[in-house]
This record gives sequence, structure tokens and C-alpha cells, in this order.
Amino acid sequence: MVQKKIPMRRCVGCMESKPKKQLVRVVKNAAGEISMDLVGKKPGRGAYVCPDPACLAKAQKKKALERALETEIPEAVYAALREQLAAAQPEGGA
Repeated sequence: MVQKKIPMRRCVGCMESKPKKQLVRVVKNAAGEISMDLVGKKPGRGAYVCPDPACLAKAQKKKALERALETEIPEAVYAALREQLAAAQPEGGA
């Protein structure tokens, strides 16, 4: 049998390449709004981050998410992303 290729993406926080399905996409749409894309289908410019709050904190500290999305990201948006990431986590941790 032919093995299907698994798409890999790099987390902007820890800079590790992981399978696309293990990462969460953060997307900036045409209106400039930034949101979390758990399905991976939203239109717009995207960047990937691990579903770990520590990786989001690293991306914020290095301003890697801002560079990837080519826009300034206010603290309120980071707080909303942290809340969405915590809500998306399965019960009992990762």
C-alpha cells in the first residue's frame, strides 16, 4: 500500500514541525480580524501554533505571530486566543 503523505507545519512559538492536524491555525481575514481556526478552512493569512499555552506565550514574546500575520496584535486579542485555546483543550489536559 502507498503511504499517504502527512502535511507538516511549523509552530511559530516553539519552531517544531508537527503534523498539521496537531496544530491550531490562527488566521487574519481580509477585514483584519484575528481568530482561531480549529478546522483549518477559514480564508485568510494563517500561522500555526501548538495547542499549548506556553507556545502561544513564546510566540507573543518573540512577536512571531505578528510577523507571520503581518499585523500588530493587541494584548486583548492574545487574551482571547488564550481563552479559546483553553476551551479547545480536552478535559484532563493535553
